[in-house]
Amino acid sequence: MRKVLIDGLKAHAKGHIEKHKSNIEIYLHGSVGIGEHSDIIAAIEVELNHIAHYEDQLEVIDKHFTI
Repeated sequence: MRKVLIDGLKAHAKGHIEKHKSNIEIYLHGSVGIGEHSDIIAAIEVELNHIAHYEDQLEVIDKHFTI
């Protein structure tokens, strides 16, 4: 059960990282069509902060809850 839960937590964090990376790629390559984000740099910084949050979670899991 422990392994299943830890694997689930890791998969959840990795999925969110990929989602936020995709958002950044959209900002970098197609920012013309994103009207609600006139400050693209600020929008990218928000996405980077989300990535950092989930990478921190992965690091904590690996450090404190190794299988």
